[in-house]
Amino acid sequence: MTNEPIRVLHFADIHIGMENYGRIDPDTGLNQRVLDFVERLKDIVDYALEHDADAVIFAGDAFKTRDPNPTYMRAFARQIKRLAGADIPTVLLVGNHDMPMIETRATSMDIFAVLDVANIIVGRKEEVHRLHTKRGLLQVATVPWPQRSRLMQMDEHRGQTVEELDRELEKTLAEELERLAGEIDPAHPAILTGHFSISGAAYGSERGVMLGRDTVIKLSALSLPAWDYVAMGHIHKHQDVNKGAYPGVVYSGSLERIDFGEEREAKGFCWVEAARGGTRWEFVPMHVRPFVSINADATDDGESPAEAVVREVERHDVKDAVVRVRVKLLQSQEPHFRARPVLDALAEAYLVAGIAKDVQRETRSRIGLENAESLTPEQLLDRYFVSKDAPRERIDALMQAAKRLME
Repeated sequence: MTNEPIRVLHFADIHIGMENYGRIDPDTGLNQRVLDFVERLKDIVDYALEHDADAVIFAGDAFKTRDPNPTYMRAFARQIKRLAGADIPTVLLVGNHDMPMIETRATSMDIFAVLDVANIIVGRKEEVHRLHTKRGLLQVATVPWPQRSRLMQMDEHRGQTVEELDRELEKTLAEELERLAGEIDPAHPAILTGHFSISGAAYGSERGVMLGRDTVIKLSALSLPAWDYVAMGHIHKHQDVNKGAYPGVVYSGSLERIDFGEEREAKGFCWVEAARGGTRWEFVPMHVRPFVSINADATDDGESPAEAVVREVERHDVKDAVVRVRVKLLQSQEPHFRARPVLDALAEAYLVAGIAKDVQRETRSRIGLENAESLTPEQLLDRYFVSKDAPRERIDALMQAAKRLME
């Protein structure tokens, strides 16, 4: 035991099983994007071993679904076993993607607890764990994904609306957070790890893959003096919700990009040096699969619009990237556009997600808006329907409905 800070690696949201923009790997028969996520987990473990981590905190969502297939579970377990074998205490928090719909069913993490794997702690309930590391005692409080079903089983909450249950769940969770803070020994560093949303946090693409209704907790319930660091999971965008204040309330973010909504987001994990009252942390970016959007304007290229796209492709690094292309064309150019030269220019890309054509259609002047300011909203709408070649009887029916809405 030393007086050095305790070295902790904090990461979250692996989502093994995510197959967006993937293709089959011929060597394994698995989706290559799944292998990307597994490789990032391996990188995490490599870093922990190489940098002599004292503890690892995984803040939830190991898999894409609540019932992952055995191959994905094996891939996850192989890497966790490496941490256990190196005598690194590791906390596996249960996230919403790990949590079954029915509370009595097993989570995808429970196998580690059942087998009593040394150095592995499964955080399925709200409690304080005391980790004995080579640099001293570290207290880690776990707050897994809050289940609404727990409240629905209580007589006093039966028949309540979803909104009433949400408010009650947030109140209950705030009380649990306060209780956990009261169990902390102030002589040793303490970390809270949770998997839920915090008011004021900026969301990423997790909304598109979220399982279950979200629960939002106020920052004031987390930024308590008991904690030296708050290790969060669930939101894919890395951020410190308590920026500039102590303790850091940090979402490490996901390890790989899910879609183009995360194209410009750095992905990685947090390296924490935990000390009572003086914890420091940093975000460590990882090399992940790039996503690249290419927007090309070919309206000045006459009958060779593909050339404009090829020139734009050459301005981007597309090697091993998931790429999407959007090309702006005049209506007269559309018949002349050929995708083959563009695909040839993208030969080094991992996957071309699509080539979309934004065709500027010639506008018709039948709407007659020379004196638009003199027309009523009803007259403007009527002329719009006329410009769309809608039958007169259809226009009359639409106008009657529009008038009722306006009234």
